[in-house]
Amino acid sequence: MASYKNPSWWTKDNDSAWDRIKEAFKRDWDQTRHDLGGKQPDTAPNVNNTVEQASGNQPIPPRGTPVYEDAGSAFRFGYGARSFYRQKYPQWDASLEAELRREWKASCPQGNWREDVECIREAWEYNVDTDQSEERKAA
Repeated sequence: MASYKNPSWWTKDNDSAWDRIKEAFKRDWDQTRHDLGGKQPDTAPNVNNTVEQASGNQPIPPRGTPVYEDAGSAFRFGYGARSFYRQKYPQWDASLEAELRREWKASCPQGNWREDVECIREAWEYNVDTDQSEERKAA
């Protein structure tokens, strides 16, 4: 995984929020890969499971191939960026993308924007209340 440093707007609140949601996010990532024909197990996530797992009241099932770890920094960045920029950019658009691209290059110099932007955007659009991205809900 590429080295990563927090963008200037990242706070301890972002760390706390990310720590609470990242395991649920990993499960959603595996489920998406399964739904697209991957060999990952069908994790059949739902919001109740996610809340219980994120709070530590339910064990997190074993995961498939740990490909998520390669994209973890991009997911973390996108998820945190939404909390910082959602007032200025309520929807993903070209202006937001340009801003995030600049910050991503500064935060993760070894990253590849063309490869990472998909994960950054999925995390930006991730809806904690439904345990899935807005894009996935629309599909």
